[in-house]
Amino acid sequence: MKLFRYMLVVLLALPLFAQAATVDKTDPYKLIQVVSQQTFDRLKAQKDQIQRNPELLRGVVRQELLPYINARYAAYKVLGPNLKKTTAAQRNQFVNAFTDYLVASYAQVLTQYTDQDIRIESAKSVPADRTIVSVRVDILDDKRPPIRLDFKLRKNKKSNEWQAYDMVAEGVSMISTKQSEWSGQLRNEGVDAVTADLRGLAAKPIRREEGTNE
Repeated sequence: MKLFRYMLVVLLALPLFAQAATVDKTDPYKLIQVVSQQTFDRLKAQKDQIQRNPELLRGVVRQELLPYINARYAAYKVLGPNLKKTTAAQRNQFVNAFTDYLVASYAQVLTQYTDQDIRIESAKSVPADRTIVSVRVDILDDKRPPIRLDFKLRKNKKSNEWQAYDMVAEGVSMISTKQSEWSGQLRNEGVDAVTADLRGLAAKPIRREEGTNE
């Protein structure tokens, strides 16, 4: 779905604020703002190298974004009821493959970054007992109608830190989409087959697509 191509782009195009380098993981709104700035600054600093070698974007994603994504929780959500049919080893292999797939997918999206205008939802007070928060972001692009994204974050009850686990584009969840996409194969071929496919997808080269600005 083309809407999901904007998921990582939005993190880079958020308005830049004078934030401290340390990411406040206890506030989901500040987390998104600061991580976006740090990632944007990294891309700006390495623009020439990345244009010559887009594979460098894997490192950007792993170092700047992945620490704030709960990939294991997202992977388990994708497995859904199939999770109960897996062994601990199978789960770990699936999570590793799914994480590599996310990194590759996000790196590919970052090759399309342009200077979109973004409107992020104003920070709100989050009740202490709240464990799931959605942060709304609207992408304003003169080439297409505005697109609404909702970044879903989950709080770790022990550490009180937030991590992203899903992105919803115009009401459509990435997690739900992938769960639906792979449910048949999980049911018919099992988790090992999907894990192998994810490894193959993750191994594909990161390339700048036609139409990407130089």
